[in-house]
Amino acid sequence: MADDHDARTVDFLYEIGLLKRLPRTGWVIAGVADPESIADHSHRAAIIAAVIASMEGADPQRAAFLALFHDTQETRTTDIPHLSKRYLKAAPNTEVTADQVAGLPAGLAEVISGVVAEYGGRESAEAVCARDADKLELLLQAVEYREQGNTHTQAWIDTSIASLATASAKRLADAALTHGPLEWMHRARDEKPAL
Repeated sequence: MADDHDARTVDFLYEIGLLKRLPRTGWVIAGVADPESIADHSHRAAIIAAVIASMEGADPQRAAFLALFHDTQETRTTDIPHLSKRYLKAAPNTEVTADQVAGLPAGLAEVISGVVAEYGGRESAEAVCARDADKLELLLQAVEYREQGNTHTQAWIDTSIASLATASAKRLADAALTHGPLEWMHRARDEKPAL
């Protein structure tokens, strides 16, 4: 039994690796030549979730964990563009996840399914922070692509701002719109290192 569980777990890990190769399709539509992958997005979203949760007094580790799994279903559904969702009836994330974790050890399957359900339910403070992280990451990426010369990112910025729920995420979005993506580097260059 352990051998089968191990094999199914490795299959799941290989499947999740596909997220490194799947581009975020909204950026393809916007004409970004080399768009970020779903895994790229999820990684920064998890860090942002921890930051927002810390600012909001929620559990940063839990929020980051939720954000790590928020798009894992896209190994099977791909990253469906927002406009396409009008015409397609995709399975709920919880249903896709149930198929993904079938055959995994019960405890592991329950953890992953629970995380996806909690994120989708948007009832816990951590789920709200993780959802805001998803949208704030989208905004940051849109600003970065705009700075690189893409003139088609404003719609992503606008919808991201409109989707934010927490005061912390709204403040960070405002700051992101007034600070350039590389200001951190210039500031770090001019500061004396702490020894």
